[in-house]
Amino acid sequence: MHISIFVTINYDYTIGDERMKACGVIVEYNPFHKGHLYHLQKARSLTNADCMVAVMSGPFLQRGEPAIIDKFHRAKAALQSGADIVIELPHAFAVQSSELFAKGALLSLDALQVQKVCFGSESGQIDRFIKSYERLKRHESTFTDVLRSYLHKGYSYPEASNYAYKTIGMDDVDMIQPNNILGFSYVRTIFDYKLTIKPYTIKRIASGYHDAHIASDIASATSIRNELLRNGMSEQLKKTMPQATLNELQTYKRKATRWHTWEQYFPLLRHQMMTMTTGELRNIHGVTEGIEFRIQEAITKATSFDELLNNVKTKRYTQTRLQRLFVHILLNNKKATIAHITNRPYITNIRLLGMTSVGQRYLRQRKKSIHVPIWTQLNKANEVALAVDEKAMNVYYSILPPERRNALRSQEFTRPIIIV
Repeated sequence: MHISIFVTINYDYTIGDERMKACGVIVEYNPFHKGHLYHLQKARSLTNADCMVAVMSGPFLQRGEPAIIDKFHRAKAALQSGADIVIELPHAFAVQSSELFAKGALLSLDALQVQKVCFGSESGQIDRFIKSYERLKRHESTFTDVLRSYLHKGYSYPEASNYAYKTIGMDDVDMIQPNNILGFSYVRTIFDYKLTIKPYTIKRIASGYHDAHIASDIASATSIRNELLRNGMSEQLKKTMPQATLNELQTYKRKATRWHTWEQYFPLLRHQMMTMTTGELRNIHGVTEGIEFRIQEAITKATSFDELLNNVKTKRYTQTRLQRLFVHILLNNKKATIAHITNRPYITNIRLLGMTSVGQRYLRQRKKSIHVPIWTQLNKANEVALAVDEKAMNVYYSILPPERRNALRSQEFTRPIIIV
């Protein structure tokens, strides 16, 4: 039986009466790079925060990809580079559209009584996001009607949403840009759920979200992963990340023997797709509108993940949407299970991955008023969300050699909390 530890924080020093101010950031750190460092530093300065709280995706990410290294090594790099607390975004919210991704992250920060949140955006002006939210609420029925109309015509959700936003005159924020889309979802979640969190934003600099090649020291995570997979620890790559990240990448590679990529999971995904009945596939979270038939036809011919993706992709089903769907098939995530977790207007627990002495101080100041259990390890306490997290972890490590897989998996149940 796996024993979970409810975090108890004891200290040998006294603390003043003044309560610390915390700012949250919603991240994936895949991997942590100089752009993330800039974000943390600017967010701390802009919000005058004493404590920076990062809510970070675990094994699988919002775009439907496996993290290149595990969450523990990513969390440690973040704590050594400016974050004070790192908590895990529950898997049921992590591999989702921007609305549910934002909901899980903001409810987690709210549970820790974080007062502010700061996100990066192409806009860089928070008043534009707030004005856009107010316009949407005034014209929500029109927006919904136009959105449904374009979806019915076969447009993808991002395209249909963009047309609907333009129809209601919501042009303060460019809603084609990926970070603007996420940022708007953060603002919308805060106001829809009446959270006491105040939103801030800073403008993204240097690289674009989807840039495939490194063009400067502040590069996109996509370009950094591409360079890492092609050329390893090249000199160009080293310029884009703090030393802490370079150390954690190398440490994880030694332990695991490899980086995590979708192609490595293709045999497992193919097995799932080939052995599921049409009815079973239809019950997987994200499967809609008969896409199960297209998937079943494509998997019999595909010899790689990229080939499968290209054969299933349509105007309606974008690459990102399909990658998320494939994660849910890989993990056998049922619609009912995910809905049970994501439909709730609250978070049932906080998974604490690590903290600094500043983070310890913040949690001690607020431990009596935080009413959500804080766990440092996985548990068997009858909690559906943690069971889904455990399944995601098991599948994530499954591509590793057995002895490496077992050692890294055991972190979930025995590893002491990371303290930097």
